[in-house]
Amino acid sequence: MKKPRYDLTRGLTRGLMLGLTALAMSGAAIAKLPAPSPEAKAKADEAKNKTTWSDKVAAFQLCKAQNKVAEQYLKSKGGDQKPEADTSCTDPGPYLALVAGQQVGVADAKPVPAAGKAVPGAETKK
Repeated sequence: MKKPRYDLTRGLTRGLMLGLTALAMSGAAIAKLPAPSPEAKAKADEAKNKTTWSDKVAAFQLCKAQNKVAEQYLKSKGGDQKPEADTSCTDPGPYLALVAGQQVGVADAKPVPAAGKAVPGAETKK
């Protein structure tokens, strides 16, 4: 009996070992990365915000184009049909950048006392 030219189990074993080695090395590389700085986090949040806005603009433009095509189709079909009012097309408006993280000061953290009530710890003048 002839020996096959290519042993399937040998190739699978090599591929599996190579894949496991690459997975182990990539896991070790990821584990060594330092935590991102606050500036990097802010930049990533800004990029995420801009991407979200861009997706909304693209969806709005697609919605308008689909409505236009539907209107043209109904006109060419020749009938008294009117396209249904589609309110799902909402304009996302202009891009608004995220406001830098605002820290709440001590004055903002304290509640305002009710009118006419004495503030605890405050002295009254006589």
